[in-house]
Amino acid sequence: MDIFNLLWLFFILAALQPLLQRRFLETMRQRALSRLAAERNSTVITLIHRQETMSLLGFPLIRHIDIDDAEGVLNAIRATPPGTPIDIVLHTPGGLVLAASQIASALAEHEGPVRAIVPHYAMSGGTLIALAADEIVVDPHAALGPVDPQIGGYPAASIVAAAQRSSSPEDRTLILADISRKALWQVERFVTGLLEKHIDPERARGVARLLSTGVWTHDHPLEPETLRQLGLPVRVGVPKEVHALMKLYPQPRGRQTSVEYVPSPPRPAERPADGKGP
Repeated sequence: MDIFNLLWLFFILAALQPLLQRRFLETMRQRALSRLAAERNSTVITLIHRQETMSLLGFPLIRHIDIDDAEGVLNAIRATPPGTPIDIVLHTPGGLVLAASQIASALAEHEGPVRAIVPHYAMSGGTLIALAADEIVVDPHAALGPVDPQIGGYPAASIVAAAQRSSSPEDRTLILADISRKALWQVERFVTGLLEKHIDPERARGVARLLSTGVWTHDHPLEPETLRQLGLPVRVGVPKEVHALMKLYPQPRGRQTSVEYVPSPPRPAERPADGKGP
């Protein structure tokens, strides 16, 4: 085989390598999901978004909850028989209110236990989905977040406040403020309905108002202790199988991890004070 043929073979293998790696990961994910579903006797759904980088321009694009995600999750819920538990693994910065609301409504109406599992974070729309679960399983330092609506990249509550403080707001500001008031009312009402499944109606209204009306900044992390204080059904302790599953959803090719580590070796067992072994 001459050098020209070797070069062609190299380019063909280089072109096929990402495809083969993706197929391998997909197969491993399906096996891991099947094992997890069998162990937990449930339907396991993943909603996992990683940061992607454009190969030419190099700036980050954040994946988020969209209508395609909603369609996929709703199909999985419909395929789950009544009485069968659902475990939904969430790792997402959020996304469209419409898509997140569709998923949350379908989970809330499922005839069977629903558990939301959050290994690291589920912000905004991800939190909205988690609030529909009967139990929210989180890691000790995992975080949910406020669900206040965003209009044109700005918090709806801030737009309303700006319009109220201005002595002569522009027409555009008035229009955005009107849309913002409606969005705030809609989200607060929806969250109240989700929470009334788990806590008494009066407290549900208070927590919904706290989460949806811009009391915190939109990226404020709500960790387990805060979630417990709000009365949410939170349990700390993500199964190790879920952490193993997350490793099968790596960052896309071309983006090198910024964190590396080597696990420390196991410490030798301490000997008793008298120097005698066990």
